[in-house]
Amino acid sequence: MSVPQVRPYGSWASPITAALIASGAVGLSEVRLDGDTVYWLEMRPSEGGRSVVVRRRPDGKVEDCIPQSFNARTRVHEYGGGSYLAAAGALFFANFADQRVYRTRHGEPPVAVTPAGDFRYADFVWDDPRARIVCVCEDHTAGGEPRNSIVALDPDGGGPTRVLLSGRDFYAAPRFSPDGMSLAWLEWSHPHMPWDAAELWMAPIGTDGSLEHPAHVAGGDRESAVQPLWSPDGILHFASDRDNWWSLCRFVNGRVEPLTTLEAEFATPPWVFGMQNYAFASPTRIVCSFTRHGTWTLATLDTVTRNLAPIELPFGDIASVQSDGEQAVFLAGSPCEPLSVIRLDLETGRPEVLRRSTTLAIDASYLSTPEPIEFPTAGGRTAHGLFYPPQNPAFVAPEGERPPLVVMIHGGPTSMTTTALRLNIQYYTSRGIAVLDVNYGGSTGYGRAYRERLNGAWGIVDVEDCCSGATSLAARGCVDGTRLAIRGGSAGGYTTLACLAFRKVFAAGASHYGVSDCEVLAQDTHKFEARYLDTLIGPYPERRDLYVARSPLHHLGGLDRPVIFFQGLDDKVVPPNQAEMIFGALRKRGIPTAYVPFDGEQHGFRKAESICRALEGELYFFARVFGFQPADSIPPLPIENLASAPE
Repeated sequence: MSVPQVRPYGSWASPITAALIASGAVGLSEVRLDGDTVYWLEMRPSEGGRSVVVRRRPDGKVEDCIPQSFNARTRVHEYGGGSYLAAAGALFFANFADQRVYRTRHGEPPVAVTPAGDFRYADFVWDDPRARIVCVCEDHTAGGEPRNSIVALDPDGGGPTRVLLSGRDFYAAPRFSPDGMSLAWLEWSHPHMPWDAAELWMAPIGTDGSLEHPAHVAGGDRESAVQPLWSPDGILHFASDRDNWWSLCRFVNGRVEPLTTLEAEFATPPWVFGMQNYAFASPTRIVCSFTRHGTWTLATLDTVTRNLAPIELPFGDIASVQSDGEQAVFLAGSPCEPLSVIRLDLETGRPEVLRRSTTLAIDASYLSTPEPIEFPTAGGRTAHGLFYPPQNPAFVAPEGERPPLVVMIHGGPTSMTTTALRLNIQYYTSRGIAVLDVNYGGSTGYGRAYRERLNGAWGIVDVEDCCSGATSLAARGCVDGTRLAIRGGSAGGYTTLACLAFRKVFAAGASHYGVSDCEVLAQDTHKFEARYLDTLIGPYPERRDLYVARSPLHHLGGLDRPVIFFQGLDDKVVPPNQAEMIFGALRKRGIPTAYVPFDGEQHGFRKAESICRALEGELYFFARVFGFQPADSIPPLPIENLASAPE
């Protein structure tokens, strides 16, 4: 074995390149079962970010289900999800370009089954007794805030759209009982988000196909009921956080019965439609996933004995669970294995990989293994994160040198980071740069109380936790306390800017489509999040003072560290003016800064060239600021007010 070369941290050569990451990976989501056929959705950066429905037939053949000219992606709630349905010998999907629903059978060209117009559809289910599709509809035809409802569609496109439910601000998760005679669904209204107060309702279906006598089951003030699902014998199940943790429950004889008491989360915030963390293998056996301390586990739950039996699998991230009794199919990943579509034989316990999110063959010796850490933060509390030390078998750093640190902030902010292999993290660690992936107060996975730490305190608790995590690692001697960087996207971009504006811990930052002015976001965002800041900051405009106090754009006197901005020009969630305003202000003040806009990109980058440019551009920026020379040949980008910095 060759002797490692001595080179400064940040200057190590790595086989994990931005071009390989961007071109060799796909985004996997929405695993579904239709008989013996497994379906999933692939987001392909190499095809301009197109989403493709893929199926694996019982004979093992894998094939695309939609032609090259179609893109299976809905824009309901802007974040989408629940974009296709395989049922009745056909595939139905929402097409991104026109947001109409299309049907295709046996490889035939797709045919539109909804009329042209400013409507969007998502979360499709098949109504077998009435041979129709039921789904969520978002109507943008009247201008202003769109109207949401649950509707029935003619699968052949000949009949009118029929509204089954309307009047609330939001609807999700229509789910039929096994006999098709009852429907369950979720609903909520402003200012709540679904993880605050989603309500579960159910109703019998009349002879004319309408819903009769809707009844409230669970959820509302201080309780979020999510992921409704009927057992094969017709009992309604769901996850509720009424006791702090999202636990599995069922509705029997007019009352809610908890099925799990473990202090763990059996569900996640429904940012997108169609999320499912459990499925029925039989009327009394559930296959479910749950998370504790940032790691997911697959288990079976006996609903009679309430026995929860973990299944030994080499995965720490598990989602999109489906089952037909003999097998379970789900998405899973681990620190050394990328997110993949997995099929598990429930009798033998043997897993089989059906599709990996990347075809890249990476030597495991280049992969940094995450260490779950806890660290003290403000108010005597504890926060959580995953620490990735530098790892590259070909290099070591000069004696006494400590690595730079990049603190990564997830979006949401009600989201979470997990231990699944993320190549953008390994991109840094294999070059000699440590990473801390933070689950700050407000993150999912640690109970409702931990999630609610952020209520009224966005820009305070998240900032304290991210700063505390970085300084804790520096105090332990794990990283160089003078070379701390922070980066994040969306809400993580806001926390990045807030850390730089209000604290002096970080020496540089990168904001990907992040919020710089909370007031502008409250005035100019989409319906789903239009009142989200009421909870995170306070009611607007009544507490405008808090919005100004928490907005980095209004506190540029404290923002004197270099910042780079990456922004999609078609972003409707965080519009480009958020980045452009603060970039322009920093440029005028002489602060080193850069702005990288992307035509045709929305909230999150989907094109291979955009993903590659953002990865390389961020490394280039940090290298210029911290004074190290990457081994990569990176196309330079203009950095304002940094002309004298080393190349």
